[in-house]
Amino acid sequence: QVQLVESGGGLVQPGGSLRLSCAASGRFFRINVMGWYRQAPGKQRDLVATVTSGGSTNYEDSVKGRFTISRDNAKNTVYLQMNSLKPEDTAVYYCNVRYNFGSASWGQGTQVTVSS
Repeated sequence: QVQLVESGGGLVQPGGSLRLSCAASGRFFRINVMGWYRQAPGKQRDLVATVTSGGSTNYEDSVKGRFTISRDNAKNTVYLQMNSLKPEDTAVYYCNVRYNFGSASWGQGTQVTVSS
C-alpha cells in the first residue's frame, strides 16, 4: 500500500503561481506513473498531468504551456508547478500514483483557489 501526502495548495491571484508536491511512502516495488488530477465543484475528476518513471509527460490541453509536472524518483515525490493561473484552475487537486503491477493510490486532495 502506498500513502500519499500532498502540500502546496492555497489562494492565489489570477496570473500567479503555485507549486504542489506529493510524497509517496509505504511498501511498494516500483512506482510507475505519477500524476495530478483535479475536481471542481459539481464536476468530475479530470486528468491534469502525468509523468512516467522514465520522465515522459502528458498534459491536459488547457494547462499546456502553463503547468509543469516533474518527479524526483529518489524521493518518490511528484511536483506540479502551476504558472499563469486562471480562475478556471480553481479545484481540489489530487495526486495519483500507479505502482507495482496495476495498483493505484490517491492523495487526500489539496485546494487551489484562483481569485482576486
